[in-house]
Amino acid sequence: MPRLKNAPVIETERLRLRGHRLGDFDACAALWGDPVVTRYIGGKPFSPEEVWARLLRYAGHWRWMGFGYWVIEEKATGGFAGELGFADYKRDMEPSLDGAPELGWVLSPRVHRRGYATEAVHAVQAWGDAHLSHARTVCLIHPENAASLRVAARCGFQEAYQTSYKGHAAIVFDKARV
Repeated sequence: MPRLKNAPVIETERLRLRGHRLGDFDACAALWGDPVVTRYIGGKPFSPEEVWARLLRYAGHWRWMGFGYWVIEEKATGGFAGELGFADYKRDMEPSLDGAPELGWVLSPRVHRRGYATEAVHAVQAWGDAHLSHARTVCLIHPENAASLRVAARCGFQEAYQTSYKGHAAIVFDKARV
């Protein structure tokens, strides 16, 4: 798989998915600092230092893994709507995710209930089908995160097993690659 320096741009009907830029830090820090956003992702807001480490990890994924995360922008306004993408976090959990790319998404509360997550996930799944050689993709979702559970179902993920990660309940979903 070719290594990419940056995320390719993907466009959907309403969204532009693009690589992170240094200028995205404030929007990312606001997103990850919002307790509504992090309720099911670690349970507490992220500090600016933690967000900075996250952004560096995103850049490293593209360079080393050939996949990573995108910024979600609304085409109509250019507004920051969230992030999504593939990662290999080498999570210390049992059973292991076995190096399968993990698809994750997080959207700003201001754009919830617009169908953006499903639209964006479908778009990156299509990119993954064309560019990833892995046999499957996984996602890890807190069992009370009803919105993400709906997105996973709409995008063809099947529940594989229930587990825990860092002391929080989690469900691993699996989707065979095309």
